Amino acid sequence: MEVRMKRLSVLLLALFFIINAALPVHAEEKPDYEKYGRIATVVVKEDYPGEAVVEYKYGGRRKLTEEEVMDTFVFIVKENGKDKTILVKVTHLLSDNKSLSLTVEEQK
Repeated sequence: MEVRMKRLSVLLLALFFIINAALPVHAEEKPDYEKYGRIATVVVKEDYPGEAVVEYKYGGRRKLTEEEVMDTFVFIVKENGKDKTILVKVTHLLSDNKSLSLTVEEQK
């Protein structure tokens, strides 16, 4: 009985490792918009020096052309005790991930 339990334990452990090895590891994958989120954060901190960024979220991606997309980032900045919503739009080419334009809009 004891030998069967050990074999079963070893079998279950081996099965666990095989299944985990076959599944994709999402924790290591980085979203492709992460680079542009870092750029947007730097720009907001530069435009609002010394102000606290209270919240940050990815607003989504919109396809503009076959090669060009726009990623949107929403920031809440506390300026003089009041929350301000800042929208950062990063337009870039999918082919090279280098060519980009950026706009910063303060929402009313």
